[in-house]
Amino acid sequence: MTLSNRFGPIKIKYLTAVICGKDGLFTFSIRLLGIAIVLFALGSCGVKKSLQDLPDVSQYKTDIPERKQLNDSTFALDDDFLTKNKQGQWELYVSGNPYELGLKTGSLTRELFTQQERIFIDKIDSLVPSKGKQNLLRKFLAWFNRKMYLNIDSQYKAEIYGMSHYASKDFDYIAKPYQRVMYFHGAHDIGHALQDLALVGCSSFAAWGDQTEDGKMIIARNFDFYVGDEFAKNKIIAFVDPDEGHKFMSVTWGGFIGVLSGMNDQGLTVTINAGKSDFPLVAKTPISLVTREILQYASTIDEAIEIAKKREVFVSESIFIGSAKDKRAAIIEVSPNNFGVYDVENTNELICSNHFQSAAYAEDKKNQKHIFESHSQYRYERMEELLEETPKMTPKIAVDILRDKKGLNDERIGYGNEKALNQLLAHHGIVFQPEDLKVWVSSNPYQLGEFVAYDLNEIFDGNNFPNKVTSQSDSKLNIPKDPFLKTLAFQHYQRYRALRNQISKAISLNAHVDQKTLQEFIQVNPDFWEAYYLVGKYNYTKGYDRLALNAFLEAETKEITTVPDRDEVERYIRKLKR
Repeated sequence: MTLSNRFGPIKIKYLTAVICGKDGLFTFSIRLLGIAIVLFALGSCGVKKSLQDLPDVSQYKTDIPERKQLNDSTFALDDDFLTKNKQGQWELYVSGNPYELGLKTGSLTRELFTQQERIFIDKIDSLVPSKGKQNLLRKFLAWFNRKMYLNIDSQYKAEIYGMSHYASKDFDYIAKPYQRVMYFHGAHDIGHALQDLALVGCSSFAAWGDQTEDGKMIIARNFDFYVGDEFAKNKIIAFVDPDEGHKFMSVTWGGFIGVLSGMNDQGLTVTINAGKSDFPLVAKTPISLVTREILQYASTIDEAIEIAKKREVFVSESIFIGSAKDKRAAIIEVSPNNFGVYDVENTNELICSNHFQSAAYAEDKKNQKHIFESHSQYRYERMEELLEETPKMTPKIAVDILRDKKGLNDERIGYGNEKALNQLLAHHGIVFQPEDLKVWVSSNPYQLGEFVAYDLNEIFDGNNFPNKVTSQSDSKLNIPKDPFLKTLAFQHYQRYRALRNQISKAISLNAHVDQKTLQEFIQVNPDFWEAYYLVGKYNYTKGYDRLALNAFLEAETKEITTVPDRDEVERYIRKLKR
């Protein structure tokens, strides 16, 4: 990896930034050769301009009324409001020009905004307690994001700027509010870009024509971006009526205007699935703002492709597009140096996990390696298997597939295994029926809670946006909770997660865990390779070689998530047998 400044290239021995892992932990570790030289580079690569940049909002109306609190979970700004439905989801309704949208969203969601930011930063601070390293992190963020402001459309800069007026002053030591909120819009991309880490395992599929019960298209996806249970608690279902472009809904969180999953009033849907990326040396257009632009301004697949082609991204991503007008779905595959479109023929199904499928990436060695080493292909084949077993798709069947916890051929592979479609960590699951403008969004926990239904025909009807200050869900169409929530197996999984945190911490701190606890850890999730691996690793660090070897040998018999994970288990076995 190379950094360049006006004095030429600077070699870095090792540089990684991990935003989130499957355990919800943030880590940031930087080991540099010539760290003083690099710090000099951070101050000499155009950082100053990015820190001073502010959007021109003089053209926009800014007369925003004071927020009124109607009850403990409902806030209003005249016709715009935020409320909480009985399933615990927040519903946001905002309208206006870009600056107004930002100001209104910031005002209505200020507590949620602060809470999400606090969760995010507290994670970093707990794992980077050193003030010196925190200062280095701030300088790295300023340097890394130095060109982001040049690659974001002015309307979205104005919206982010409006929202930033409601950012908490408690975190100004990280960066000024506007720059800080900009940074957070790139955090999702950084999490996708890490080498040798499968941080997210999003799964998506679509069916239409003779593959669905009524012939109308159904699209479903799990968004497996995990930053901890607290981060996922306060998801926001945003309904937006911009002055320009199409009205749309999306699933988001406080302080974030990008689109991860959404549908507009034209019946165009957008979801994103991470691809394999090198760690970039500069942030450009966050993928969530590319998809926001598509949702706001496209009504067909071709229009979505033209928008995606205009933007320069800094990670690899599959943009899954469904179109009511086209009555089909397609995948736009973007990366910093390539662009492809995957459009199926002679079939009414489309499947997407976390690898590219278009001809443009057929010879891409990174993509080929990712298919071989990761769990992406396994989940792809599991979706194929389940779709083949489903002659006629319905929204309820789509939810059942999103909740599937088993492996290929219905094998028990352990709860929490990333080879499963339901990894029991999703931020949200969502199902679209574009031609009817209907959408179902999961409620906590994960995608196990009730899927709450919304009819965009009603919500976006004429000038009534919205028609009353209350939840706009259509309870008659809701899909019930997963019965798994009431099982002993779910209770055991919750216990497993608590013990996993305890044992992982003990390994890192060389602390003591009794063998009875280790056995309980295995017993509450006996089909999961990770349980045996962590028990083996703990015993190995303590010098209990026979116990460690037995655990690793048992782990080897399970469905291990990735090739690197299997290599790690086998490496321990070889060491112990010697």
